[in-house]
Amino acid sequence: MKERIASRIRSTKETEITVRLNIDGTGKTRIKTGIGLLDHMLELFGFWGHFDLEIFTSKADMEIDIHHANEDVGIVLGQAFKEALGDKKSINRIGSASAPMENVTACVTVDISGRGSLKINMPNGAFEYHQAQEGYEFKYLEHFLDSFSKQLGMNLNIKLENPSKDLHTTLEPVFKALGISLDLATQIDPRRKGVPSTKGVID
Repeated sequence: MKERIASRIRSTKETEITVRLNIDGTGKTRIKTGIGLLDHMLELFGFWGHFDLEIFTSKADMEIDIHHANEDVGIVLGQAFKEALGDKKSINRIGSASAPMENVTACVTVDISGRGSLKINMPNGAFEYHQAQEGYEFKYLEHFLDSFSKQLGMNLNIKLENPSKDLHTTLEPVFKALGISLDLATQIDPRRKGVPSTKGVID
């Protein structure tokens, strides 16, 4: 099987971010985005997805806002996955997984359909009581995942049950389940000889 690897660099007036990815890795990660909580979450994502992943931010306007770096990491990561998957022949395409942490459960379902979208379902009012942690807020998770899913071309649906006021406790099962579900979706099914779509192509 051809190696499914990619290297991407995004350089703007605001950020410069490098991503190196091996989809068929062992979960080794080296991540330094400049956003501590995001680094930890991406380490979990790589570990549980068995992705070898390096992400480095060499320039970012952190003194103004972490928004640009957070969003741009999602953009470059999505582009790296799309490049590494190539024509997507023989992949499962769809994956689903759940992961718990304390009372929180995250249920994540992905479909590498070529159409990027994000939907997060939470109990009413849950957004209001998430406390910021290390400068990170729940809205940044949404921005990151929205950028990631749209650049990859992936439907990403997340259901959070019993979200915690502690942001770390809420986010950790999301990234674990995302890693597991994306690993399942990107695995090769030897029974599938072509692109997993009745159209015969996934953009």
